[in-house]
Amino acid sequence: MLDSNLKASANINGKLSLILPARNEEANLPRVLGRCIEVLNETLPDWEIIVVNDGSQDKTGEIAEGFAARDSRIRVIHHPRNLGYGSAWRSGFAAAHGQYIMCMDSDGQFDIGDISLLLPYVNHYDIVAGYRTKRQDPAHRKVNAAIFHLAAKLLFGIHLKDIDCGFKIFRASLIKSLPLKAPGALINLEIFSFAKLRKASIIEVGVHHYPRTAGVSTGAKPSVVLQAMAEILLLRLRVWKERIKVSPLVGAGAAIGALFAVLGIATRARNRTRKERH
Repeated sequence: MLDSNLKASANINGKLSLILPARNEEANLPRVLGRCIEVLNETLPDWEIIVVNDGSQDKTGEIAEGFAARDSRIRVIHHPRNLGYGSAWRSGFAAAHGQYIMCMDSDGQFDIGDISLLLPYVNHYDIVAGYRTKRQDPAHRKVNAAIFHLAAKLLFGIHLKDIDCGFKIFRASLIKSLPLKAPGALINLEIFSFAKLRKASIIEVGVHHYPRTAGVSTGAKPSVVLQAMAEILLLRLRVWKERIKVSPLVGAGAAIGALFAVLGIATRARNRTRKERH
């Protein structure tokens, strides 16, 4: 039996589309999908699941298609090759039919049961973002996350506890209106940056996070980190251009602020290097 709070909080105004990006998750997907069906059946009257198979080289696509064959509420999108985490999200956004769109990683590190923690807020906020109360990741991933959050604060003015948490619910009308282009891990920062320009309402809610028990994470690979760095610079330029459209004065101020932020990051890095030498 599921927690009774799940049923008690199931009062959203509309359909929920759950997007599950998946790449080489054959060991996790059966359990994750089965759990999603169980919880959503007992939680919401109207829902759909969209699995985005992002160029998997294992049986992820076959497993997803098997579930879809048994339940018409489940659909599968296949990328012929690996297009990236952000591309998987964007494919899901475009295909979603719900008034609300939820994204959850399919690696088993989140439990769909925690949707009960987010649902009470979805009628009142444009974005209900989970944050990991205790992040179950290796030390190097936590270090990468700390650097990323510092850049988000200094360059974009985004002050959130857990920007890239893979457990969020968006108002579909907002998320589909944003000019999203990020192919990779920067999709979360891109969403929050443009949502901020639209003055979207955002709330963070604590959720559980579990260690990965199968499969291989790609988020900490050097190639992924380097790609994210390049995307950050391009995103900063895009946000600046968008601000100029909204308000020339605000855009100019943002550009000056970004310059000082970059100088600040460079100064911190230089000082840290000097300390290490001594």
